[in-house]
Amino acid sequence: MVKVKRFEGLKVWQLSRELCRNIHSLSLDTGLGGDFSLKRQVDKSSGSVMDNIAEGFGRGGNKGFIYFLSVAKGPLYEVKSQLYRILDKQYINEENFQILYDKTETLGKMLSGLMKYLRNSNYSGSKFQVREDQLHFEKTIKHDH
Repeated sequence: MVKVKRFEGLKVWQLSRELCRNIHSLSLDTGLGGDFSLKRQVDKSSGSVMDNIAEGFGRGGNKGFIYFLSVAKGPLYEVKSQLYRILDKQYINEENFQILYDKTETLGKMLSGLMKYLRNSNYSGSKFQVREDQLHFEKTIKHDH
């Protein structure tokens, strides 16, 4: 796996952003725009997925990142349920529903895969690297005195 220095480089975040844009387009291109309650709810849920991925990345360690990836799954499942409501209210057809639903399925698998990778990784995150560097620096100072 490639070392990612910014959350924007994560494929899972990029796909969640794409889903968020797709949901926004629905509100512009369909009757969903007039259904303020559902529009607001699905917009917040889809945005929460990408925001939790970013927040977890920003924590700088595997445990925090895994936690927020897990949190991101909650609003992702909300989006799945809301897609059914959007379909049932006939704001989208079955084909467009399936495209968006498949995207949520892929995101769920990517979240789970990243969580599994982080649990099994020897890399602990950037905040732990800093601590190791500080420990090395402190040992160097003690040897000099």
